[in-house]
Amino acid sequence: MKVFLVILISYLFGSIPWGLVIGKVFYHKDIRKEGSGNIGGTNAGRVLGKPAAISVTLLDAFKAFISMWIASMIDPSAILLAGLACAIGHCFPVFAQFKGGKAVATAYGYFLGITVFITHAWFWNFFWPIILFFAILYFTRIVSISSISAVGIETITSLIVNRSHILVFICLLILWLLITYRHKANLIRIKNGTESRIKWMGERHGNR
Repeated sequence: MKVFLVILISYLFGSIPWGLVIGKVFYHKDIRKEGSGNIGGTNAGRVLGKPAAISVTLLDAFKAFISMWIASMIDPSAILLAGLACAIGHCFPVFAQFKGGKAVATAYGYFLGITVFITHAWFWNFFWPIILFFAILYFTRIVSISSISAVGIETITSLIVNRSHILVFICLLILWLLITYRHKANLIRIKNGTESRIKWMGERHGNR
Protein backbone atom coordinates (compact mmCIF):
# COMPACT_ATOMS: atom_id res chain seq x y z
CA MET A 1 0.00 0.00 0.00
CA LYS A 2 2.81 2.41 0.85
CA VAL A 3 4.57 1.68 -2.43
CA PHE A 4 1.37 2.42 -4.36
CA LEU A 5 0.96 5.68 -2.42
CA VAL A 6 4.54 6.70 -3.23
CA ILE A 7 4.06 5.93 -6.93
CA LEU A 8 0.78 7.86 -7.06
CA ILE A 9 2.16 10.92 -5.28
CA SER A 10 5.29 10.90 -7.43
CA TYR A 11 3.32 10.57 -10.67
CA LEU A 12 1.01 13.44 -9.71
CA PHE A 13 3.93 15.61 -8.62
CA GLY A 14 5.72 14.81 -11.87
CA SER A 15 2.58 15.77 -13.77
CA ILE A 16 2.88 19.41 -12.71
CA PRO A 17 3.66 21.13 -16.05
CA TRP A 18 5.97 23.88 -14.84
CA GLY A 19 6.70 25.12 -18.36
CA LEU A 20 3.00 25.58 -18.97
CA VAL A 21 2.41 27.18 -15.57
CA ILE A 22 5.28 29.66 -15.84
CA GLY A 23 4.38 30.51 -19.43
CA LYS A 24 0.77 31.29 -18.61
CA VAL A 25 1.24 32.98 -15.24
CA PHE A 26 4.28 35.16 -15.95
CA TYR A 27 4.32 35.52 -19.76
CA HIS A 28 0.67 34.96 -20.69
CA LYS A 29 1.73 32.43 -23.30
CA ASP A 30 0.93 28.79 -23.88
CA ILE A 31 4.27 27.30 -24.91
CA ARG A 32 2.44 24.28 -26.33
CA LYS A 33 1.36 26.54 -29.18
CA GLU A 34 4.82 27.89 -30.02
CA GLY A 35 8.25 26.53 -30.83
CA SER A 36 8.36 22.75 -30.68
CA GLY A 37 5.17 22.64 -28.61
CA ASN A 38 6.99 20.86 -25.80
CA ILE A 39 6.49 22.01 -22.20
CA GLY A 40 10.09 21.37 -21.10
CA GLY A 41 12.93 23.77 -20.41
CA THR A 42 14.36 23.79 -23.94
CA ASN A 43 11.15 25.01 -25.54
CA ALA A 44 10.50 27.35 -22.60
CA GLY A 45 13.83 29.00 -23.39
CA ARG A 46 13.03 29.11 -27.09
CA VAL A 47 9.64 30.75 -26.53
CA LEU A 48 10.00 32.66 -23.25
CA GLY A 49 13.74 33.32 -22.88
CA LYS A 50 16.64 32.16 -20.73
CA PRO A 51 15.21 33.08 -17.28
CA ALA A 52 12.15 30.93 -18.00
CA ALA A 53 14.32 28.11 -19.34
CA ILE A 54 16.42 28.07 -16.17
CA SER A 55 13.35 28.21 -13.92
CA VAL A 56 11.52 25.43 -15.73
CA THR A 57 14.62 23.23 -15.89
CA LEU A 58 15.30 23.57 -12.15
CA LEU A 59 11.67 23.00 -11.19
CA ASP A 60 11.42 19.94 -13.44
CA ALA A 61 14.63 18.57 -11.96
CA PHE A 62 13.75 19.17 -8.33
CA LYS A 63 10.33 17.55 -8.63
CA ALA A 64 12.10 14.23 -9.16
CA PHE A 65 14.36 14.80 -6.17
CA ILE A 66 11.45 15.91 -3.97
CA SER A 67 9.44 12.85 -5.02
CA MET A 68 12.34 10.65 -3.90
CA TRP A 69 12.68 12.60 -0.65
CA ILE A 70 8.98 12.07 0.09
CA ALA A 71 9.43 8.37 -0.68
CA SER A 72 12.34 8.20 1.76
CA MET A 73 9.95 9.21 4.53
CA ILE A 74 7.03 6.99 3.51
CA ASP A 75 8.80 3.87 2.23
CA PRO A 76 12.56 4.02 1.55
CA SER A 77 12.37 0.85 -0.55
CA ALA A 78 10.33 2.81 -3.12
CA ILE A 79 12.80 5.66 -3.67
CA LEU A 80 13.87 4.49 -7.15
CA LEU A 81 10.26 3.84 -8.18
CA ALA A 82 9.33 7.34 -7.00
CA GLY A 83 11.84 8.93 -9.35
CA LEU A 84 10.65 6.82 -12.28
CA ALA A 85 7.00 7.57 -11.54
CA CYS A 86 7.83 11.28 -11.46
CA ALA A 87 9.57 11.02 -14.85
CA ILE A 88 6.56 9.20 -16.32
CA GLY A 89 4.29 11.89 -14.89
CA HIS A 90 6.46 14.54 -16.51
CA CYS A 91 6.22 12.81 -19.90
CA PHE A 92 2.52 11.97 -19.63
CA PRO A 93 1.03 14.54 -17.21
CA VAL A 94 -2.54 14.07 -16.11
CA PHE A 95 -2.76 17.86 -15.64
CA ALA A 96 -1.85 18.62 -19.28
CA GLN A 97 -3.83 16.07 -21.31
CA PHE A 98 -0.94 13.57 -21.01
CA LYS A 99 1.18 15.70 -23.36
CA GLY A 100 4.34 16.47 -21.44
CA GLY A 101 8.07 16.92 -21.74
CA LYS A 102 10.96 14.57 -22.42
CA ALA A 103 12.17 14.00 -18.84
CA VAL A 104 15.72 15.24 -19.38
CA ALA A 105 15.75 17.77 -16.53
CA THR A 106 13.78 15.30 -14.42
CA ALA A 107 16.51 12.72 -15.09
CA TYR A 108 19.11 14.99 -13.50
CA GLY A 109 16.90 15.39 -10.45
CA TYR A 110 16.74 11.59 -10.43
CA PHE A 111 20.55 11.44 -10.53
CA LEU A 112 20.66 13.78 -7.55
CA GLY A 113 18.19 11.63 -5.63
CA ILE A 114 20.13 8.45 -6.41
CA THR A 115 23.31 10.14 -5.18
CA VAL A 116 21.83 11.52 -1.97
CA PHE A 117 19.64 8.60 -0.92
CA ILE A 118 21.37 5.52 -2.34
CA THR A 119 24.91 5.55 -3.73
CA HIS A 120 26.53 8.74 -2.33
CA ALA A 121 28.80 8.65 -5.40
CA TRP A 122 28.70 12.37 -6.13
CA PHE A 123 31.03 12.42 -9.08
CA TRP A 124 29.87 9.37 -11.01
CA ASN A 125 26.13 9.66 -10.35
CA PHE A 126 25.65 13.42 -10.40
CA PHE A 127 28.50 15.54 -11.74
CA TRP A 128 29.59 13.04 -14.41
CA PRO A 129 26.30 13.13 -16.39
CA ILE A 130 26.28 16.94 -16.19
CA ILE A 131 29.83 17.07 -17.56
CA LEU A 132 28.87 14.61 -20.28
CA PHE A 133 25.85 16.65 -21.32
CA PHE A 134 27.74 19.92 -21.75
CA ALA A 135 30.77 18.26 -23.35
CA ILE A 136 28.61 16.54 -25.98
CA LEU A 137 26.57 19.70 -26.43
CA TYR A 138 29.75 21.70 -27.05
CA PHE A 139 30.78 19.45 -29.93
CA THR A 140 27.34 18.77 -31.44
CA ARG A 141 25.31 21.84 -30.42
CA ILE A 142 22.27 19.54 -30.50
CA VAL A 143 20.39 19.26 -27.20
CA SER A 144 18.59 16.02 -28.09
CA ILE A 145 21.82 14.15 -28.90
CA SER A 146 23.45 15.48 -25.74
CA SER A 147 20.48 14.47 -23.60
CA ILE A 148 20.12 10.93 -24.94
CA SER A 149 23.87 10.29 -25.00
CA ALA A 150 24.59 11.66 -21.52
CA VAL A 151 21.84 9.63 -19.86
CA GLY A 152 22.84 6.53 -21.85
CA ILE A 153 26.50 6.81 -20.84
CA GLU A 154 25.52 7.44 -17.22
CA THR A 155 23.38 4.28 -17.33
CA ILE A 156 26.39 2.23 -18.44
CA THR A 157 28.61 3.99 -15.90
CA SER A 158 26.22 3.08 -13.09
CA LEU A 159 26.51 -0.60 -14.00
CA ILE A 160 30.29 -0.38 -13.69
CA VAL A 161 30.55 1.87 -10.63
CA ASN A 162 27.51 0.79 -8.60
CA ARG A 163 27.81 -2.99 -8.83
CA SER A 164 26.11 -3.41 -5.48
CA HIS A 165 23.11 -1.38 -6.68
CA ILE A 166 21.88 -3.31 -9.71
CA LEU A 167 18.40 -1.82 -9.32
CA VAL A 168 19.90 1.61 -9.97
CA PHE A 169 21.15 0.38 -13.34
CA ILE A 170 17.78 -1.21 -14.20
CA CYS A 171 15.87 1.95 -13.32
CA LEU A 172 18.31 4.16 -15.24
CA LEU A 173 17.97 1.87 -18.24
CA ILE A 174 14.19 2.25 -18.12
CA LEU A 175 14.60 6.02 -17.79
CA TRP A 176 16.99 6.13 -20.76
CA LEU A 177 14.54 4.13 -22.90
CA LEU A 178 11.76 6.54 -21.90
CA ILE A 179 13.87 9.59 -22.76
CA THR A 180 14.94 8.07 -26.09
CA TYR A 181 11.32 7.28 -26.95
CA ARG A 182 10.25 10.82 -26.12
CA HIS A 183 12.93 12.10 -28.51
CA LYS A 184 11.74 9.98 -31.44
CA ALA A 185 10.78 13.05 -33.50
CA ASN A 186 14.20 14.58 -32.80
CA LEU A 187 15.93 11.39 -33.92
CA ILE A 188 14.05 11.52 -37.21
CA ARG A 189 15.13 15.14 -37.69
CA ILE A 190 18.72 14.22 -36.85
CA LYS A 191 18.61 11.47 -39.47
CA ASN A 192 17.25 13.96 -42.01
CA GLY A 193 19.75 16.65 -41.01
CA THR A 194 17.04 19.10 -39.97
CA GLU A 195 17.45 19.08 -36.18
CA SER A 196 18.01 22.58 -34.79
CA ARG A 197 21.33 23.52 -33.18
CA ILE A 198 21.96 25.92 -30.33
CA LYS A 199 23.86 29.16 -30.92
CA TRP A 200 24.97 30.23 -27.46
CA MET A 201 28.15 28.19 -26.96
CA GLY A 202 30.48 30.42 -28.89
CA GLU A 203 31.51 30.73 -32.53
CA ARG A 204 33.51 27.52 -32.78
CA HIS A 205 30.69 25.79 -34.62
CA GLY A 206 29.08 28.91 -35.97
CA ASN A 207 29.31 27.92 -39.63
CA ARG A 208 27.79 24.48 -39.28
